[in-house]
This record gives sequence, structure tokens and C-alpha cells, in this order.
Amino acid sequence: MFLENTVNHKEQFGWIEVICGSMFSGKTEELIRRLKRAQFAKQKVEIFKPMIDVRYDEDKVVSHDANEIRSTAVPAAANIRILGDTCDVVGIDEAQFFDDEIVTVCNDLANKGVRVVVAGLDMDFKGNPFGPMPALMATAEYVTKVHAVCTRTGNLANYSFRKSSNDNIVMLGETEEYEPLSRAAFYKAMLREKISKIDVETEEVRPDHKKLEN
Repeated sequence: MFLENTVNHKEQFGWIEVICGSMFSGKTEELIRRLKRAQFAKQKVEIFKPMIDVRYDEDKVVSHDANEIRSTAVPAAANIRILGDTCDVVGIDEAQFFDDEIVTVCNDLANKGVRVVVAGLDMDFKGNPFGPMPALMATAEYVTKVHAVCTRTGNLANYSFRKSSNDNIVMLGETEEYEPLSRAAFYKAMLREKISKIDVETEEVRPDHKKLEN
């Protein structure tokens, strides 16, 4: 866990904190909490999010429980390097949606003495590592993995299961499109999807077989 009293003022370097987990796990809530504490301490704070994330507000980072903080939407990671260069603390939400340059940007800022706090999904809806998140987690000094509660078992959830049939990796959504699942529930849900696809393909092939037999 991140300790705010470990700052060595003689060493003019910052650090990177990564908050990761599934949908509905409280990543953005934790990001906002840390950044508001920095603002209360009168530190210069800037928050950034990808321009595609306009689910709640264009100019704010908003958690699922409506906690919010002012932010700047940017089209690419390179913009964060320019806009956050003079800050004490830089916050970044939905980091998985940024291009791979976000890793270099975060490290460059940290090397200049900036505290960088990043939040994002560590896995996509298929259970695979999501975008630049693995590299960010590898280079960060502090990594906090938060969990949701599985909607089917009540256990801790670390997977984001997509309920719709959309197969695009990037798809913004809420409880209508996603639900947090535990490992067991996610495995069973993915298995059911595979079986249903096999059944559909089999049904499509059967009429052709009958024609050949005739």
C-alpha cells in the first residue's frame, strides 16, 4: 500500500502508483481519494482521462458512485507530458485506453519529480492483459489491486464479463453491458459462450448436410 510519509526531499524524483482491478472495483474512487488529499495539501494537481471516456462528464473524472474531480480529456498520452510537466501530482484515469506511449510519459514525469497516480483495468473482457497496463504495473513503485464483488457468487471479483455480443476490445459501458465476476464464475460464463457458439455453428451446418444426403 502507498505510504505518503516516505518522501525523500533530497532525492528529486517522483514515483508511479497504479490502481488496477475489474469494473466496479472502486479504482476511480481510490484515484479521486488520493488526488483530493493532494489538493487539500495545496499541491498542484492535474487529472487526465482519454477523450473517448465521456460516460458521465466531459470535463470530470466520475466514479460509479458519483464522486467526481475536475479533469482534462486528452486525445493521446503525449498531451499529458506537456500539460502535467509543472505539476506536483498527475492523475490518470482509464489508462488502458491510452496508447503505449503512456508508459514513457509516466516514467518521464516521475523522473522529473512528479508523483503519478494511474488507474485502469488490468484485464479486458476476455481476461487478457489490457493495453499498456502490464507495463505500467511493472515499472510502478506501488501497485494496488482492488476488487469488486461477484454478482453470481458473492466472492471477490477480478474479471469484467461483457454481457453483450459486441466483440470490440474497447467498449465503454456500465452494468447493462458488464458485470464483475470471480474466477469460477468467469470461467463458467466463458465456457457457456463457447458452447453456445458451437451449437449455433452446428445448426447452420446441418441443412447443408441434409441436402448432400438427398
